[in-house]
Amino acid sequence: MYYLGIDLGGTNIAAGIVDENSKILLKGSVPTMANRDGKLIIKDMAELCKRLVADMGLTIDDIEYAGIATPGTANSDTGVVEYANNLPFVNFPIADLLKEYLGVKKVYIENDANAAAKAEAVAGAAKGAKYSVMITLGTGLGGGIVLDGKVYSGFNHAGAELGHVVIEKDGKPCSCGRKGCWEAYSSATGLVNMTKQRLVEARANGVHSLIDDMIDKDLNRVNARVAFAAMKQGDELGAKIVDEYIDYLASGVATMINIFQPNVLSIGGGVCNEKDYLLVPLKEKVFKETYSRDPAKQTEIKIAELGNDAGIVGAASLGL
Repeated sequence: MYYLGIDLGGTNIAAGIVDENSKILLKGSVPTMANRDGKLIIKDMAELCKRLVADMGLTIDDIEYAGIATPGTANSDTGVVEYANNLPFVNFPIADLLKEYLGVKKVYIENDANAAAKAEAVAGAAKGAKYSVMITLGTGLGGGIVLDGKVYSGFNHAGAELGHVVIEKDGKPCSCGRKGCWEAYSSATGLVNMTKQRLVEARANGVHSLIDDMIDKDLNRVNARVAFAAMKQGDELGAKIVDEYIDYLASGVATMINIFQPNVLSIGGGVCNEKDYLLVPLKEKVFKETYSRDPAKQTEIKIAELGNDAGIVGAASLGL
């Protein structure tokens, strides 16, 4: 069995041929060039897939189906992307167009965060779990929910916007227009903003931090790694920032667990490169706030395993 998994991003289109064991056999990518007509984007997507199929010594008839992980509101029933703010898609029939250009038997679509959650459930950190939740800590805070092996996206295919759960009423403004969203505190962007704010306050109070040395006192050089890096070298401010960040992250994670009680909650994104420096204190904080008190029946909190391949693997699993 061979499946095509396609991860459509605002910068690149990545695609891969995936086998029945969710293993990527061959993959490639092309630039998206998102400011052009949507049909041209899908034509390039089809050409990329054709090349991969040919390079594998296969024909399109050997492909069971293609799946597309796409940004935006993806109606998996109709194959239409109803809206994607970084791509020229409004009620755009992405599945029908790819089927036409590629000649594949069937095309499935799903929101990219939901597809990544499906990938972790099928072949990653949540493999074998009946119920799982995945969150991704990046520019924003994305999420996906898999219940009984199926992606949950609500009646309107816009569900699982986990980053827009409010964890602090009237708190920091979020890009969505609300205040106090989990994303504003626990995304990588939230960590960067928190680091800058605490560093400015420390300077005003005459407190020196190793963070200033790491960024040459240039706030524009602050990233999501510097607070952790300073903490590891014994810096007090770095430790305080990391602790505050994990407090907010734990608040949202505990809420997700209390609502869904998943077997596994996996966390992806660049912040997860901190591994146990993130995971150990996070678990300690989360399990002080979760409703279930039975130590034998606690959600496993794990680092996501598939990284940049999650979109391809998740897209290729949409028909399963």
